[in-house]
Amino acid sequence: MRFHTSLASLGALLLPLTSAQSPGGTGSSNVTSSLGPDEHGFYWIYSEGLTAAFIPYGASIAKLLINDKYGVERDVVAGFDNATAYSLDAAHPHLGGVPGRYANRIQNSTFEIDGQTYYVNANENPTREAPDGADTLHGGHDGWDYRNFTVVSHSNDSITFSIVDADGEQGFPGEVISYITYTLRNFTWDFKMVAIATTQKTPIMLSSHTYWNLDGFANNETNTALNHTFYLPYSGQRVGVDNILIPTGDIVANKPGSVNDFWSAPKQIGADLQSSEAEGNCGFNCTGYDTCWIINRGQDGPYDWRAEGSFVARLQSAWSGIQLDVYTDQDAFQMYSCNGQNGSMPLKTTQGLSDDSDFPRTIPQYGCLVMEVEDWIDAINHPEWQRESKQIFGPGGDPYVLQASYVFSINNTATS
Repeated sequence: MRFHTSLASLGALLLPLTSAQSPGGTGSSNVTSSLGPDEHGFYWIYSEGLTAAFIPYGASIAKLLINDKYGVERDVVAGFDNATAYSLDAAHPHLGGVPGRYANRIQNSTFEIDGQTYYVNANENPTREAPDGADTLHGGHDGWDYRNFTVVSHSNDSITFSIVDADGEQGFPGEVISYITYTLRNFTWDFKMVAIATTQKTPIMLSSHTYWNLDGFANNETNTALNHTFYLPYSGQRVGVDNILIPTGDIVANKPGSVNDFWSAPKQIGADLQSSEAEGNCGFNCTGYDTCWIINRGQDGPYDWRAEGSFVARLQSAWSGIQLDVYTDQDAFQMYSCNGQNGSMPLKTTQGLSDDSDFPRTIPQYGCLVMEVEDWIDAINHPEWQRESKQIFGPGGDPYVLQASYVFSINNTATS
């Protein structure tokens, strides 16, 4: 236990200082013992322009409230009205949580480190030969977003969760201790994810798996997010995948004007989905996006990922006027256009329209999108990409660190 205590202290040193403005505008975190979950199990944090709620299950974001261009408060992330519902939902769409210890897919649920082959829990694409699954998605059947994290600190504008992932859990080698810190400041949601491999070399790749709809699912013209404008200014390439979305090893060009071109100019997510090129773009018999774009910003020399205007992705809705700019230190970006949603997931009471038969209080296909900052997916099975220092971590080495800032503003510009 003494060893764990020292690691906890190390983790605390790695966490960012919470200096955002509190609701009273003092700029102090104002840590108090009275802070804790409300009657629905939510832990709230606040800043100018934003209010957010989180839960220990998966270290998940449950609500994010912002006023639209009309001054109407919108809850722009999918979730449930009570924290207990997250663990009871059989579909478990990784709703707002932190997938881990390795996000996205692992081919054949296996990888090799220093000549030793490891087999991890398979949980996607079952076949006759592999009844549990042909690959691993988001860490396995009991990945991090299926587990309760510990709240280690909570203030008016910040919350930190921790988890200890045991050696052998889901087949992964070695123990990992992780800290997830969320902070609000001046229309910005910051998060920092730190993970420490304590006993063995192991793959680590985390992300935030939040489902977005910048209209708060309340648009009275459409109940999809296909009207949202999307822009990836540094992403002229993507990771090539097969028909079950496993990387092939190819890095593919997104030619100007193609379905996956969001770099040459902003465009609506639904702009090209009628094109034949969109068929199968997100896997077998799937039209839409579940795509990992490469972030190529190093061609201009050294960069500061925090610098104003250096966002790697922009999402915007002309209907609500809400715009979200994503800043990150990561080198890849996944967007999923909710192709698999089918109207079975309910909206929260803070979302949607009431008494309108044309707009049921559920999330339809394309009714949302997921944006994941991360590294190159399944790079642990593609040594030719030379991503080992970004994805394999061991005791005594550097910790895994992911940082991102989601900056909100109002922008009424319409894009086709």
